[in-house]
Amino acid sequence: MSNIHPTNIIADSAKIGSNVTIGAYNVIEDNVTIGDNVTIGNFNTIAQYAEIGDDCNIFHNSSIGAPPQDKKFGGEKSKLIIGKRTVIREFVTLNRGTNATGETLIGDDVLIMTGVHVAHDCIIGNNVILVNLVALGGHVEIDDWAILGGASNVHQFCKIGKHVMLAANSKIVQDVPPYILAGKHPLQYSGINNLGLSRRGFSQEDRKVIKKAYKYYFRSDLNPSISLKKIKEEFEENKHIDEILHFIDNSDRGII
Repeated sequence: MSNIHPTNIIADSAKIGSNVTIGAYNVIEDNVTIGDNVTIGNFNTIAQYAEIGDDCNIFHNSSIGAPPQDKKFGGEKSKLIIGKRTVIREFVTLNRGTNATGETLIGDDVLIMTGVHVAHDCIIGNNVILVNLVALGGHVEIDDWAILGGASNVHQFCKIGKHVMLAANSKIVQDVPPYILAGKHPLQYSGINNLGLSRRGFSQEDRKVIKKAYKYYFRSDLNPSISLKKIKEEFEENKHIDEILHFIDNSDRGII
């Protein structure tokens, strides 16, 4: 049994799951899919082709799945896909994809705070937190459990690794590898995310290995290629080190 306020404008082709609550003065366009147990506040626009997973909570005054702010966009069919249990606060703008990838993806259990902008073709992993006024350019990738401090800006095509925590007002123009804290201007490595990793079950030994590897990479006299070779040799077949090495090897914009 859903509770939908009579002031809403809902397209006939929209699919709305069970036990959905929709407040006043929302517009839900053609071909929108809304899962079960979703709550939507007041004065939101859910644009065509948006897909919202079960148990999401969208507060007020947001634009969900609007066309991308990209001059190359030609009106092609593309999507915004939001996973389960994601919370979207007030005045958020989430754009759908372009024909480059066809979709903008936001994972499960994500918290998107007030005033955040997620541009076209971004990929946001699970359990990510985007604090107030974060702005992501197109094609940005943010991996699981990352936290971006308030008013941080991410240049298009940048990648941010798992369990990263970025200081408020960060300016990200290169890739940020997994497990670290980063801040200052220009953005730089500040240590590993020790508290966050501990809370998520990383052992003390895991954290020591990660810290030692990054000491070689960021805080030694070795150049990057030699430090990576030393890391590969010393920490062979360690899954966390493999994550770091894979990230660095696949960086297109370079590492902070």
